[in-house]
Amino acid sequence: MHFFSLVTRRMFLALGLSLVAAAVGATPAMPQNGVEYEVLARPQPAESGKKIEVVEFFAYFCPHCYALEPLMAEWVKKQGDNIVFKRVHVNMHGLVTQQKLHYTLDAMGKLEEFHMKVFNAYHIDRNRLQTDAEVMEFVAKSGLDKQKFQEIYNSFAIQSKVARAAQMSDAYHVDGVPNIAIDGRYVTSPVMSVRAVGRVSEDAQNRAVLQVMDYLVAKIQKERNVPAAAEPAKAAGKKK
Repeated sequence: MHFFSLVTRRMFLALGLSLVAAAVGATPAMPQNGVEYEVLARPQPAESGKKIEVVEFFAYFCPHCYALEPLMAEWVKKQGDNIVFKRVHVNMHGLVTQQKLHYTLDAMGKLEEFHMKVFNAYHIDRNRLQTDAEVMEFVAKSGLDKQKFQEIYNSFAIQSKVARAAQMSDAYHVDGVPNIAIDGRYVTSPVMSVRAVGRVSEDAQNRAVLQVMDYLVAKIQKERNVPAAAEPAKAAGKKK
């Protein structure tokens, strides 16, 4: 009985250590180029001034983008003035309607308010947003100004945004989403962030990529010798 108990304890200890190792690997403290992230052979111009540009390539139809979005929103808020955050809706499966919806909301200044609502429309309400009619159905239900939306949605400016999204996707070699580019030089993704570990949960992947992004932002700040900006909550606390 004593021997069995000892063996059992050792088995559980080994299992616990393996789980800890997996967790550490899934949230790498020291990411490596070519493993958790990659350096672009041809850096792209970043349009963010002194701040660090972070670009998320995503699509509304993508379930992995949908799963990442709440954590991404928290991360962007936490970074505060350290970064300039941009989204690029990729053109996959020919769903240009979803791209036009995204960029129209952005042009109207309504993107932050309706971003998750579009995700929910696709993944919960089953509105596939594959046609102009389905997009307008979403607009009608959302209470947006339908006439103003249509004018912008069908404008040359939105066509230009869609074309620019295709150019950026090619320049960053985006072959899947979600995909994150930082400072025009580094690219990472939830899958990439844990590929040295093996299979983990999607939540673990998403949390791991945020840690890789933290690392890359800090790395760039160190290279520029720029101190990190205070988090919004902390900065507000100091003013009191």
